[in-house]
Amino acid sequence: MRELDDLARRLGPDALVRDPDEMAPYLTDWRGRYRGAALAVVRPAGVEGVQATVGWARVHRVGVVPQGGNTGLAGGASPTADGRGSRPQVVLSLARMARVHAVDRVGMTLEAEAGCVLEHAKQAAADAGRLLPISFGAQGSATIGGMIATNAGGISALRYGTARQLVLGLEAVLADGTRVRGLSGLRKDNAGWNWKQLLIGSEGTLGIVTAAVLKLVPLPAERALAYVSVADPERALALLEHVQDAMGEAVAAFELISGAAMELVVGHLGGRAPLPGAHWLVLIEVADSARGLRGRLEDALASAVDADLALDAVPADSHEQIRRFWTLRESIPEAEKRDGPSVKHDVGVPVSEVPVFIREAEEGLAQLGSGLRTIVFGHLGDGNLHFNVAGGGERTPDEAITRTVHDVVARLGGSITAEHGIGQSRIGELLRLKPAAELALLRRVKHALDPDGLLNPGKVLPPL
Repeated sequence: MRELDDLARRLGPDALVRDPDEMAPYLTDWRGRYRGAALAVVRPAGVEGVQATVGWARVHRVGVVPQGGNTGLAGGASPTADGRGSRPQVVLSLARMARVHAVDRVGMTLEAEAGCVLEHAKQAAADAGRLLPISFGAQGSATIGGMIATNAGGISALRYGTARQLVLGLEAVLADGTRVRGLSGLRKDNAGWNWKQLLIGSEGTLGIVTAAVLKLVPLPAERALAYVSVADPERALALLEHVQDAMGEAVAAFELISGAAMELVVGHLGGRAPLPGAHWLVLIEVADSARGLRGRLEDALASAVDADLALDAVPADSHEQIRRFWTLRESIPEAEKRDGPSVKHDVGVPVSEVPVFIREAEEGLAQLGSGLRTIVFGHLGDGNLHFNVAGGGERTPDEAITRTVHDVVARLGGSITAEHGIGQSRIGELLRLKPAAELALLRRVKHALDPDGLLNPGKVLPPL
C-alpha cells in the first residue's frame, strides 16, 4: 500500500514493520488461536506518533488495532482475519512508549506510558518504597495500556480492586485524533463526567490509552502465604469467611485451585505439589504493615482445621518458598497450553455462589457426554474463576460447552468475562446474553466516539 510510505515519512524509518516474518508475532495471540492480517505494524515512539497514525488511518479508512504486550486471551489485540473488521487494518504497537515518567512517594502515584511493562512499573514503585498493587501471571510482558484496556484484575483484586480502581489519571487518543490529557492524579475530581472510566475496559474500541497515573499503596512490611487443602468448594468458601474474620483487610489473595489443575503443572512443568493428592487447594496470602502475620495466619488455619473447614495446611517458610508457591499457581495457563486444547471460560459470579456454579456447570457438562475434564482455578475471593474444559473436540463442540457454562453463569447473575474481556472470542455470547437495552447503550457509545468503526474493528461488538 503506497500510502504507508507517507506514514513512514512522518513517523521515521524505524516506526513501521512491513516484512512478513517480522510482522508475524504481532498478528497472532499468545495461544495461537487468532491469526489476523495487517498492512503493517506501526510502532510510534510517542503520543504524537499515535495521533499521526490515527489521523492517517481516518483518511485512508484503515482500522487501527492497539496492542500492548499481546498477552490477552480473548483475541482483543490481534487483527481479524476474515473480514469481520470490514476494512484493512494496521497493528498499533505501544511497545516503544515504555517509560516511567514519575513516582510520587508522598502522593503515592506513578505515571507511566502505555507500553511500560507492568513488572517494570512495579519495580519502579518498589524502588520508592511503594507498591503498585496489581499482579498476574503475565506481568513480565503485559503492559500498562493493555492492563487498563482490559480492566485487568489478577490475584490482588480481593483487596485492592481491578485496574479500574487504580487509575487516577489517563491520557488517550480518540478516533478523531484528539489527544485528551487527564494525568493530574487527583484523588478527588468532580468537575464533569469521569471520562476515564469509559475507556478503562473498552479494549481499545473507544480510545487508545497512551499514558496513565496509577495509585500506589504503602509497601507491606510482612507477607505470609499458605497452601491449604479443603474437601470441596463449599469448605473453601467457609474458609474464606473464617480467614477474613481472623485477618481482616490483611487478606490480599485467596485462590481456589482444583487438584486437576495442580496435576497439570506438576506433570508438564515439574516441581512438587504442596499437598499431593488434594482434590481442592486454596492459596492464601496476607500482607500488612504490621508484624506477626505468619503467626496469626497459622493460628487461623489451625482453628480452621479444628473446625473441619480445612484438611491440612503448608505455610511458606521463606521468601523463596513464597515465590515458588506463587509460581505453581501462575504456571497453570502454561501447563494447560502444553496439555492440549481446552475451552476457556473466564467467568464472574457472586462470591457466595461459586460452589453452586461449579456444581451446576459440571452437572451440565456431564449431560453433554463423557470424556470432558474440568480445570478450575481462580480468584475465589472476588468470584472470578477460570473454568476450562478439556476433552471436547468433535464429540462435544466448543459452542455447546461454552453455552452450557455461560447459561449457569447467567442464571446466577454473573458475567461471562471477569477480566479477559470480550475481544473476538465472546462476541456471540455477549449478543446472546446481554440485555437488549444494555447492548443498545453500548452501540450508542461506540457510535458517538468512533462513528467510522476505526478503533479495533471486529472486537466487543460487531462492526457498525
